[in-house]
Order: sequence, then structure tokens, then C-alpha cells
Amino acid sequence: MNLPNKITLFRVILIPVYFAFMYMDFSAAIYIAGVIYILASITDSIDGYIARKHNLVTDFGKFMDPLADKLLVITSLVIFCANGRIAAWGVVIVIARELAITSLRTMAALEGTVMAADKYGKIKTITQMLAISAMHFEGFVPVAPIVNVVYYFSILMTIISGVNYFIKNKNLIKTM
Repeated sequence: MNLPNKITLFRVILIPVYFAFMYMDFSAAIYIAGVIYILASITDSIDGYIARKHNLVTDFGKFMDPLADKLLVITSLVIFCANGRIAAWGVVIVIARELAITSLRTMAALEGTVMAADKYGKIKTITQMLAISAMHFEGFVPVAPIVNVVYYFSILMTIISGVNYFIKNKNLIKTM
């Protein structure tokens, strides 16, 4: 188990800790959860950077890193939806896209092809993580209008990146 994979596993371990703080009943809990979310989000860049720089890319990392991101984002979106902060339709779009792309990636892997993240997927992930991070601090800092713009932009990028993955991989789909 190399360092990037350990960092990815650390991100996965942070998810239930984050979840617990989101449901604790004291005023600073959401801010602590926000710090945990930001820490987990930052580890996404760190593990990838280390893996590429030191040639430590593994099949485990290729699988687990995007899964950890999806679990973190979906967990937070479901909680914010349950708390009435965001509408269910946006969460459904995100979950549907993630399931569809994960299925497409699995089909590609069965054919011996690795589908790397593209720029649209990276923009989607960054905007999701920025919006979700900021949502934790809305009561502390007046950022709601900006957060909403970034959040809805992330939903748009979720759709664009999902469509783009299917267009780029239409030949793979035709062979199935």
C-alpha cells in the first residue's frame, strides 16, 4: 500500500466522520464538518499529485480515488438535500451521472480500456467541491448567492461532462 493509496483511504475514512459531525447538535458542528470536507477534498489533489510525480499510480488508486470523491460529494449533497439546503433534482442529476459514468468506466475496463478524467470532469469535481465546502460556512460568512451560482454551475458541468464522456466513448458503447 503506497502513500497515495493511503491518502485515498484516509479520505474514505473521513466520510463517516464528516457525516457524524453534520448530524451533531451543537452550533460549531457544521463548521467542523466543513473543515473535514475541505481536508478530504484537498487530499484528492495530494494523492493524485504524489502518485503521478513518483510513478505510484496503481489499479487500486485508479478505482478507489474517483470512488472516494463520489462518496464524499454524494454524502454531502444528500445531507444538504435532507436539511432542505438544496433541491433533490440536483442531487438526482449528480447521482445519475456518477452511476452512468461508473458503469461506462466498468464496461471500458472489461474491454481493457481506462477512461481517464477529462477537463470537463475535473471542472465538475472542482466546482462541486468548492460549492459544497462553502455551503458549510454560509451562516458564518455571507456567501449564499455566490455559493448558489457555483453549485448550479457544477450541476451544469455534471450534465456536460456526463454527455461528453458518452460522446467520446460512443465506439465503446456500440461494441457492447
